[in-house]
Amino acid sequence: MEIKIYRPLLKSFSKKKTALALAGELRPTSKPDLDNYAKILADGLNEIIYKDDAQIIEIIVEKFYGDPPRAEVTLTHLQ
Repeated sequence: MEIKIYRPLLKSFSKKKTALALAGELRPTSKPDLDNYAKILADGLNEIIYKDDAQIIEIIVEKFYGDPPRAEVTLTHLQ
């Protein structure tokens, strides 16, 4: 499971900071923690995508700034 969290751009950002944030060069370090995102998304997909989130064997979670704010989840089936 790969999770990319896109947090909203801060209104206090200058144009330069906004550009850096959208390019992925400036990344959010504020709460919530990555493990909280992973837990919510993994639990939320129970019985929808997989039987139980215990089936997940690897998770990569990253935070970015983005417009629009969103969560992108990519699942890879391993045999």
